[in-house]
Amino acid sequence: MMTSQDFTLERVRQPDLLLFEAISGSRSFGTDHARSDTDLRGIFVAPEAFLLGLERIEQVSDEKSDEVYYEIGRFISLLLANNPNIVELLFTPENCLRHRHPVFDLIRPEAFLSKLCQQTFGNYAMGQIRKARGLNKKMVNPEPEQRRHLRDFCYVLQGQGSVLFTDWLAQNQFAENELALVAVNHAPGTYALFHLPAGRGIFSPKDEASVVCSSVPREAEPIAWLACHQDAFKAHCRAHREYWQWVALRNEDRYRTNAQHGKGYDAKNLMHTLRLLEQATEIALEGKITLPRPNAEWLKEVKFGSYQYDDLIKMAEEKHQEMTAAYEHTALPEKPSPLMAGEVLLEVRSAFHQSRPHPLP
Repeated sequence: MMTSQDFTLERVRQPDLLLFEAISGSRSFGTDHARSDTDLRGIFVAPEAFLLGLERIEQVSDEKSDEVYYEIGRFISLLLANNPNIVELLFTPENCLRHRHPVFDLIRPEAFLSKLCQQTFGNYAMGQIRKARGLNKKMVNPEPEQRRHLRDFCYVLQGQGSVLFTDWLAQNQFAENELALVAVNHAPGTYALFHLPAGRGIFSPKDEASVVCSSVPREAEPIAWLACHQDAFKAHCRAHREYWQWVALRNEDRYRTNAQHGKGYDAKNLMHTLRLLEQATEIALEGKITLPRPNAEWLKEVKFGSYQYDDLIKMAEEKHQEMTAAYEHTALPEKPSPLMAGEVLLEVRSAFHQSRPHPLP
């Protein structure tokens, strides 16, 4: 009997388990180019003997999730939730199909499409806008290789204003280790600054986001007042860390494309936004998704940065309004029936098990 460890990519592709296999992503949408990845999605049916045991298997994938195969139970549950990536598989174009068992015909799109698509496709689309805006910030505001120090977020109060702490040091020819801080009551982030030649400095050697307060003689007079913006420093540290993590992990081919068009946004994210909103509207009006997309060439133009960022955001807002209006008048049900989904799952399992060839040795 199989165990969960036996469900490898190679194993679930075998005829006795494989129900469906297709090329998905840009090659399915018609928005691919010469350097596009080939994403594979598949569906397999676990043997009855395995299902009767204690173990469960939901999906199998490679490390980058370029190849993902769902067990039929997991696939139906995601379809019941109108997951966009799963719904799209029901409309895979013929040229992207690699395997489709006749039993797969039991899964009828019209039985699952519902008004939930407004939320799932719409939320996914808006998520792509947030990603594009996040990348916009990274591309327009790159972080320096060297992270700044807490001292760069400290200011000395002077007159009706303030001066950067490092500039104040240079003006007064003090060394940091000659200074001491005392916290000011009821004034968070504000400190009395003292000159103590035998002091220990004002920045913590153990915690880069903290200053060090000292005990000073009661009669000592502060030479200045210091404002330390620790929250701003922590925000800078977070932005610096996220930026350089992004640099380390980014898809260089995709980054070069975005850098070449020079408009400061991730064009692929916004292309997906527009595509998803259009597909959601098509579902509401026609009860289907057309793949490849009829306007694939235009989507490619978006993908390669032919439009300004603000113009694309405006297009997305207009398409979102169109989608909202379409769902106000759609004949689709509120949501798919869980009872129906369970019956379809049992029917698929039964029919596939009856047709299943003997497992490979």
